[in-house]
Amino acid sequence: MKKGNAYAIMMFVLMLFGVFFLYPAAKIVGEAFWNKDSGFTLEYLVTVCREPVYVEGLWNAFLLGLVSTVATLLLSFPLALLTHKYDFKGKKILGVLVLIPLILPPFVGAVGIKEMLGVDGAFNALLINSGLMDGARPHDWLAQGRFAGIVIMNALHLYPILYMNIAAALANLDPAMEQAAENLGCSPWRRFWKITLPLSLPGVFAGASIVFIWAFTELGVPLVFDYTRVAPVQVFDGIKDIGGNPLPYAIVAIMLLISAAVFAVSKLVLGRSPLGTAPRPKGRSHDVLLKGPKSWLVCAVFVGVFAIASLPHLGVILLSVSGDWYKTLLPESLSMSHYHEALGNSLVVPSIKNSLYYSSIATIIDLVLGLSVAWVVVRSKVRGRGLLDALVMLPLAVPGLVMAFGYLALSQPGQPFSFMVGSDGNPALLLIVAYAFRRLPYIVRSAVAGLQQSNPVLEEAARSLGATTSRTLRRIAIPLIGANLAAGAILAFAFAMLEVSDSLILAQQTEHYPITKAIYALLSTLGNGVQLSAALGVWAMVFLSVAIIGAAVIGGKRGGLFKV
Repeated sequence: MKKGNAYAIMMFVLMLFGVFFLYPAAKIVGEAFWNKDSGFTLEYLVTVCREPVYVEGLWNAFLLGLVSTVATLLLSFPLALLTHKYDFKGKKILGVLVLIPLILPPFVGAVGIKEMLGVDGAFNALLINSGLMDGARPHDWLAQGRFAGIVIMNALHLYPILYMNIAAALANLDPAMEQAAENLGCSPWRRFWKITLPLSLPGVFAGASIVFIWAFTELGVPLVFDYTRVAPVQVFDGIKDIGGNPLPYAIVAIMLLISAAVFAVSKLVLGRSPLGTAPRPKGRSHDVLLKGPKSWLVCAVFVGVFAIASLPHLGVILLSVSGDWYKTLLPESLSMSHYHEALGNSLVVPSIKNSLYYSSIATIIDLVLGLSVAWVVVRSKVRGRGLLDALVMLPLAVPGLVMAFGYLALSQPGQPFSFMVGSDGNPALLLIVAYAFRRLPYIVRSAVAGLQQSNPVLEEAARSLGATTSRTLRRIAIPLIGANLAAGAILAFAFAMLEVSDSLILAQQTEHYPITKAIYALLSTLGNGVQLSAALGVWAMVFLSVAIIGAAVIGGKRGGLFKV
């Protein structure tokens, strides 16, 4: 690629990121530290820190992030370690089943877990019918204030993220180090503490930072659990008075600073780790083949985690077909009528059409930008391409709640992004841009992986025969990495369809609701609103399952989805 073209693409992408990513984040921080009358001020932050309700909200959010991360680590690390060390029956299938939480948006799963573990839920009904609990005094398994329930939902939804990071870190370890320690008489437990755990910490920190930021800023699950004294919900409630109340800006700014600090610490740990620059291990890893009871025991661990992680899915499926489900282990009657009624609901079909439109346009934008960025990163030698690659990955570290609130603030009348909201209040352009920049990393990583795997000699041969850069890209490069682009695009489209923070905050009128906002609205509808939302949740599960499997199959043809 010519340097001039590479610099032009890089400058264009940096400009877009400056306007649509960095500027909204800076807007939040600016509003938190700026008074229209007196200029720079710390008054709003001091007010938040002095107001007990806001302090409690931030503390609860921090605790949710911390406890959810610990719970997620306790689930994921043993599974990753067992996968790394042993070969057992059904290893490949069980490794796939562990990822089952990814097919259900967490706030939809919260509906199912409430039905399973609530005071009048299925688990208590089982215990009462078995004589193990007094029916007059059922136990609230979700605990006072729903804190425990939110932690459960966060852990069950997010542990695959940490599992995959730890598994990747363990795969990069040189087995010769552990083999040398074993030959010197080091016990398995000591080898774990002295070699395996320290060397896997980069993967732990990388995954844990994402899990913490996600749980710290999670909006959907606390809303479903009616847990109002947590910062994300307080910000969501502050939308109603966004023009006259600066305190939500201060809360979001504090959350952004905490998230940035966590991400910075994670990058510092990764940067200092020798694994960050170490070559691939040269030694050969020999998994211990387990037979008999030991093999079945390891299988039982995976099956147990899978069973627990499937509770939200099971609850949503049963709710979607239940006629009457109250204080019983299973619904007293089953019916498919909720799926039919959902399609006839005034919210559902328009929301599906809206989501298809928003997500399709956002994915097209991501394909153009992602391919351009990947081409500069892999096929050019210009300075700053590493910075560009790091910048486009930032949306994974910045909370969706922060960006959504920034877009909302900038789209108010008289603000720079007000043109992105139609005269009828249609936030289509705003949601498309938000979806595009939040999901761009999926396309970039898959395109970079494809270009790294494809042979540049073919492109050089085309250019030597007089083909222009655009023609080479169109006729040679894109066909070669088409599978990678398709896999990334499928994931970007699927997760944009089921985006939570942007959808809940930016869509304010029913005719413009995307599907996740419609599900949330149905939850508060009297009558069978919960069942209708569950029916949509089942559709979301099917949709994400097909998307993830399709992306894995297509990406697998080129050696892995995000192989770098």
